Amino acid sequence: MKSMDNTKYNKDLSKSARERLLDSAEELFAENGFNGTSIREITARANSNIAAVNYHFGGKEKLYVEVFQRLMSKMRDIRIASIENVMSQTDHKPTLEELLRAFATAFIEPLIDQSSGRRFMNLMIREISDPRLPKKMFVEELAGPTLGALGQALVKICPELEQRKIVMSIISIIGQLVHFIHLNEMFEPDDFTGAPTPRLPEMVDHIVEFSTAGIQAAAKRTD
Repeated sequence: MKSMDNTKYNKDLSKSARERLLDSAEELFAENGFNGTSIREITARANSNIAAVNYHFGGKEKLYVEVFQRLMSKMRDIRIASIENVMSQTDHKPTLEELLRAFATAFIEPLIDQSSGRRFMNLMIREISDPRLPKKMFVEELAGPTLGALGQALVKICPELEQRKIVMSIISIIGQLVHFIHLNEMFEPDDFTGAPTPRLPEMVDHIVEFSTAGIQAAAKRTD
């Protein structure tokens, strides 16, 4: 078993035992994976007892699922809120660029700037290599609702855009955002192909401008 300095990981005891267990499990699963994390380590870091895992979650496997559900819900709510904020404007009709900028920023910022976002990325990488979540959970909890909201907004802003092109446009936007996140993790600011690696504001500007032009061009085509 890995040694731990428990004082380093003392949890805020004002939180409920359930919250502390989720916090600790999120950290440890992201650091060590499912198999590399024991219930004893989770409860020690959470200042709780071993029986609490079964009491609150019914076991390590269900705790793992709830860790993902909590993170997915947070990401989903942030992204959908960004879409709704743009579409609820009353002073003017929202533009395609405004929609894509709000969505791109909401997509990237939590994954780059927040420790929970980085843990989510680590957890997703581990889940891809060692799948343990229920099938379709990612689609049902995060991807489906988020992309559905973005698709509905695109229909309102670009009513001439065919449904299939809406789907392909969304896939393209998400692909660009995910690729940038990976580049941001892999490279230092000055070692990307001999030039400075684009930072968040610059990359959001590029993705928004590139995608706006592409979607507008697709809307005009009559294949």
